Amino acid sequence: MAPAAPPPPAPPSPEHTGSALELLVHGVGGATPQEMLGDPRTVRVTGDTTAAVYRRTEDAHGEKHPERYGNEPVAEAYCWSGLTSGNGSRALWLLLLPFMVVNLAHWMRPTATGRTRAVRLYGVLVRLVALSLTVLLTAAACEVALDLLAWQCAGADVCAERRSWLGFLSERQGGWWSQPGRRLALAALVPTALVGLLWYLSNRTWSAYESQRPLNGEDFDEDDPFGVAAAHGPDAPGPAADGSPRRAAPVRPALGRPGFWYGRRLVARLRAAHTAAGFLTVAAAVAGAAARHDRDAEGPVPRIVGAAVEGGIVLCALVVLWVVCRRGRSERTRDTRLDGALISCLPGSALALLALAVLYASWSRPDWQSSGALPVETAFRFLTLGQGILVVALAVVARGLYRRTPDPHTVLYGLGGPAVAMLACALGGVMTGGVAQRVADWLDGPGTPGMGHSSDIAGPPVLLSWQASVIPVLLLLLLVPVLVLVVRTARTARRLGPIVEAEYAPEEPDEGRTRRIARIRATAALTDSAPWIVGVVSAATLLLGAGAIAGSWYSDQVPGRAADGSGPLLESLADAAQSTGSWLIGFGFILFVAGGRRAYKDASARRTIGILWDVGTFWPRAAHPFAPPCYAERAVPDLASRMSAWTSTMPRGRLVISGHSQGSVLAASAVWQLPDATRRRVALLTYGSPLERLYGRWFPAYFGAGPLLGLHRSVHCWRNLWRATDPIGGPVRIGADPDPGVDRGPLKDPLAYGRTTRLPLPEPILGHSDYQADPAFADARADLLAELGPLVPRQTEARTQKGTSGRSSG
Repeated sequence: MAPAAPPPPAPPSPEHTGSALELLVHGVGGATPQEMLGDPRTVRVTGDTTAAVYRRTEDAHGEKHPERYGNEPVAEAYCWSGLTSGNGSRALWLLLLPFMVVNLAHWMRPTATGRTRAVRLYGVLVRLVALSLTVLLTAAACEVALDLLAWQCAGADVCAERRSWLGFLSERQGGWWSQPGRRLALAALVPTALVGLLWYLSNRTWSAYESQRPLNGEDFDEDDPFGVAAAHGPDAPGPAADGSPRRAAPVRPALGRPGFWYGRRLVARLRAAHTAAGFLTVAAAVAGAAARHDRDAEGPVPRIVGAAVEGGIVLCALVVLWVVCRRGRSERTRDTRLDGALISCLPGSALALLALAVLYASWSRPDWQSSGALPVETAFRFLTLGQGILVVALAVVARGLYRRTPDPHTVLYGLGGPAVAMLACALGGVMTGGVAQRVADWLDGPGTPGMGHSSDIAGPPVLLSWQASVIPVLLLLLLVPVLVLVVRTARTARRLGPIVEAEYAPEEPDEGRTRRIARIRATAALTDSAPWIVGVVSAATLLLGAGAIAGSWYSDQVPGRAADGSGPLLESLADAAQSTGSWLIGFGFILFVAGGRRAYKDASARRTIGILWDVGTFWPRAAHPFAPPCYAERAVPDLASRMSAWTSTMPRGRLVISGHSQGSVLAASAVWQLPDATRRRVALLTYGSPLERLYGRWFPAYFGAGPLLGLHRSVHCWRNLWRATDPIGGPVRIGADPDPGVDRGPLKDPLAYGRTTRLPLPEPILGHSDYQADPAFADARADLLAELGPLVPRQTEARTQKGTSGRSSG
């Protein structure tokens, strides 16, 4: 009997074809390539010392030997920490915080559909608020240099005698510089140099950070001109038969348009306008004082000269307003053109007018003497009042946009942008007013400026003292929401205790361990309370600011003098508020600068405050050209170019871009910039991601529910990992039917409640860090690689043995 035939061989297990690449992007605070790749030996693949892509030394040419890795991807690390951290001098960028905050307000516009004019009006109002901040900063510098130093102190013999370095300006010296107009002309060098420094930094940082052009327009799908597939996947409704887009088919999301990360023309126009506005502010301060003297008294200078200079300043200011209001961002195409005549002639014309104002003020006027303070009070009042009116108008427009397309996840019912713009104005007022008051206190010696007795100088404008006086009141008001949050967090922690113990059952409960886990979870949930805290602070600031304007206008005296005769209690409260507010401003300003400097030197401090800072500098400078530079205009094109280059050279390769925290925002933005065909070959892995929790709620027009759903439909696959103990990251909540299964969480944190055989030592509560140490991370990455496909039969054992297996050691 013939022997039975041997059973057929088992079918080979599937194996992926081609190489796989995992592109890692770190988050806030940065990380070294060695930390990201877990290997002390790394090599730079592409990039420079500021931002670059690294690999392990042994993986430098991993694509040529895919058999060494099996189903494991080759790891690459994109390090962008050099764009946001460095030496201590970058702490000076913190002085530009009001500019950065108002720039954020531009991007917080609610989602709008079919409201082009309202969207443009929103942008115009934000740019006008930003322009007012530039004028406020320059006016504060003029107040210090022109009014306090050159006019008041140099014009008062007692003050000038205390400051020997001001002796050559003193009227008692009788020198060439002793005339008030010439003192003002000389002091104008200080604010002029400040404006010139801001222009230089804006121009230099553009070249260093933001001059990276995105992918070429030819890389986008020519068969999808309206960006429908890019926005919502290939199953989205396409264009109509006549070629026009259907109403149901949205255009490409803003973050996916080729011009989003390259707005050179607008930044250049705004830089020219704000530089001119700064020069014109100085010119108005210098020429205005001289023109007022010529109008009030007969002198050697014809009045027509002052009128002509002031008229030229007004005309140039109108041109500045026209430039700021005329044009916004162009995101559909790269804004590569420059308005050469405008960006050269506008600042040049303003500087020429400043030179004429200096010459006009320097004209000899022997009978001109300085007394009291320069009449700048009205200018500060109208500037502050104008900021309040602009913020209220911005709130009306934002609310109208929100009502047209309501989204329950949008913060403050669409008023997030106006609230943040109000905070920017408050920061600008506190910083500039604080500097003026501290200089006045220093010049006045033992006296208190504005109080009349024992004062050598009149002091800064009354409004600045009123604004400082409301700060203690604002802090007292903030105690109420702070106490509410503390009580609510404690109650939430107690309520979470049984839930935590149930999750780790049947392990023996540990009261201390349970309390700690519950407290960290409750504290992490405080992030979701930030919107209404911002709303309360902004509303209180607006009301208290209006009260400060009214009080200064009605009394025309500092609060301590205005309360005279109102009773001992009110008098003491007014004096306490005035002095406390003044010192709080000075002390807070010093702490602010010192903390910023420490943040750029200390990694732990940088992680603490770097969250908001990296959010602020993520966005392009669309409203204020003097804001700190946008690192994403370098990082996003870097990542998009790297992914496109790798997929073009590896036609059968699989790519997973893996982003943590802020790195997940960069990763998503880079994926949006990819051509549709390339995006279909990319998997997205995010963890500890603020995409929905922070960006989706505060910036709904760019990271709202619609754009995130479009991102999910346009990439091949997406996984998002999050923890309940993470105060930053959270679920992305892709709303679709059926559930796309993007979110994976909340992940168990800590991994073990107590000591186990596998984990004999107490496990830490990781919160926002070390997601890659969680087994769920490896599982999610393996799932993404499996979904990327395609699959082919594994080679036979004999053929496999011809090559090498395992990871290469060198």
